[in-house]
Amino acid sequence: MSVVRLIARDEWRLMVRNRVAVIGLCLTVLLTLVAIATSWTHQRGVADLRARHQAAASEAFDAQPDRHPHRVVHYGHFIFRPLGPLAAFDPGVDAFTGNSMFLEGHRQNTANFGDVRQSSLLIRFGQLTPAFVLQVVAPLLLIFLGYGAIARETESGTLRPLMLQGASRAWIVLGKSMALGAVALIVGAPAMAGLALIATQSDTSLFPVLAIAIGYAGYLALWTAAIVLVSAIVHRRRDALLALIAIWAVTVVLLPRVAPDIASVRYPLANRIQTDVAIARDLRAMGDSHDPDDRHFAAFKQRTLARYGVSRIEDLPVNYKGLLALEGEQMTSALFDRYSSQSFATQEQQNALVRAIGFLSPTIALRSLSMAAAGTDLAGHRRFLKQAEAYRYSLVQRLNRLQAEGVTYADDNADDAGADRRKRVTAANWQAIPDFAYRPMAGSDGAIAALSGLAVILGWLIAAALALAWATRRLGTR
Repeated sequence: MSVVRLIARDEWRLMVRNRVAVIGLCLTVLLTLVAIATSWTHQRGVADLRARHQAAASEAFDAQPDRHPHRVVHYGHFIFRPLGPLAAFDPGVDAFTGNSMFLEGHRQNTANFGDVRQSSLLIRFGQLTPAFVLQVVAPLLLIFLGYGAIARETESGTLRPLMLQGASRAWIVLGKSMALGAVALIVGAPAMAGLALIATQSDTSLFPVLAIAIGYAGYLALWTAAIVLVSAIVHRRRDALLALIAIWAVTVVLLPRVAPDIASVRYPLANRIQTDVAIARDLRAMGDSHDPDDRHFAAFKQRTLARYGVSRIEDLPVNYKGLLALEGEQMTSALFDRYSSQSFATQEQQNALVRAIGFLSPTIALRSLSMAAAGTDLAGHRRFLKQAEAYRYSLVQRLNRLQAEGVTYADDNADDAGADRRKRVTAANWQAIPDFAYRPMAGSDGAIAALSGLAVILGWLIAAALALAWATRRLGTR
């Protein structure tokens, strides 16, 4: 092993003598530190801003005066998605999906105010986060430092004399790999330290943190093995550099950008206008509670009268308008859920295709792993939407029930001078409604969701190690 250390030390000495390499390494480490600081600060600022907006929205909702419950249904309520602490490491799709929703009756709104729509186009290329630096910048630095690790020895004719001095092929490859692996360790250490700091500064489960750390360690190890492999196969440094740049451009830049477009073409997703038109069409076919001849609501009226044992809606012990609102909201919510499920099913097909393309690009697999563990992937966004819809439905139905039980049918239809006052209920009713509380996924679930991406990266790493072992046996034979 002393021979391996000597080879690694000699390779390190050559890297240190290369001022461009030293400057590049220092700049990458500095960029990682800046990314950690800015991303953490941004995440804390965003979390604080959303918390303040949520408090203001809840205060405004509770501050409504005594009024008719159905007016409160249409007044609506804003809720905001809180960010988990690991979003500081990898914000995922949060910048694109939106972070706030307006909840109201008879509608299921989408999330709004994504950072991408309020920022410059630069954010579409990639935010400056530790995840972005390790995924994109770190492999490029390793390429420029290690492309000539073995090709340099072959091109200059020093490989065989080195072997004649007692250095075996395996020792040479292992020594070169150790030197480049040490660089990868230096590049990844600040980001991993930042990840550990994020985990210790908040109540974060250990499992997703370990999944992220193992995934990025495997990713950098994969690039180290791939660079040494190409340098061992290609006999000229220039050719090795061009080949590695091409691999980086395809796997890190091209495929991650093209894969979503391929998925969108293969599984087209209806836009918001198309969905609204389809929902409006289905709502018309569903029935009109204001039409006495409507088949569905005429049958609902008869069932209601029979259930309470009366012959007229005026004789019901509850407000029939409130019962209509309860029935209508149940029907429309079921319709909204059906369209929402169809939309997410299509998006899941798109994601499955992107993950399949991830077998050709470890960067795609790493992004899937990183976002899943951080809770910032599409599944995390859908979790927020489902909880928001459940809260909206509970809120609206609670108010509709309040109309049915707290306002009489006679007062609801009256138009005399004091009718408006009699239709109102006390504000304590909506002040008693609990605030929206987002429930993030369990840490073990995040780690489990990251396993598929981790398996792809480890599979690539094993394949690269086997290919490097094959190239080692052929080293110096030509």
